[in-house]
Amino acid sequence: MARIQGGMVENLGPISRAAQSVNGGIVLYRTTTLTDVLRQSLATQRFAMMLLGVFAGLATVLACVGIYGVISYIASQRTHEIGIRMALGAMKGDVLRMMLSHAGSMAGLGVGVGLVLGLGLMRLMSSLLFGVSAHDPLTFSGVALLLILVALAACYVPARRAAKVDPMVALRYE
Repeated sequence: MARIQGGMVENLGPISRAAQSVNGGIVLYRTTTLTDVLRQSLATQRFAMMLLGVFAGLATVLACVGIYGVISYIASQRTHEIGIRMALGAMKGDVLRMMLSHAGSMAGLGVGVGLVLGLGLMRLMSSLLFGVSAHDPLTFSGVALLLILVALAACYVPARRAAKVDPMVALRYE
């Protein structure tokens, strides 16, 4: 038995003897299994997809951080408005619901545009994919849900903080 590149080739000896019995000038060298040939031929595509996956993960993290920063900043800028609403009798729950619905609509619009662009660019990606569908609904819906949840969390934290502030303090806030 000979060990060839991580795969066991049990019949290498009998195959070599059979080939030499047909023609004594035949020499077998660099023998490998079909699995190893397939693995080597797909190595560059796998590496490209691994890099693409890493970059996609980094892009998703950067998008989450960016969304959180922008939505949080916009929500904190509305502290004065929240103070006025609270002074006029709005309840904390109403203020939170208003802020979350505004953030949800902005996030929904952004995710909708992103999904349309993603589906449009899917044809470019399909040439790089092997064994995976380019229009994977689980990935599209998972990333969309993640980004919407990040946007809602980014709005909830400053809105809750602003809703807890005394209306007179919020009115003086600039």
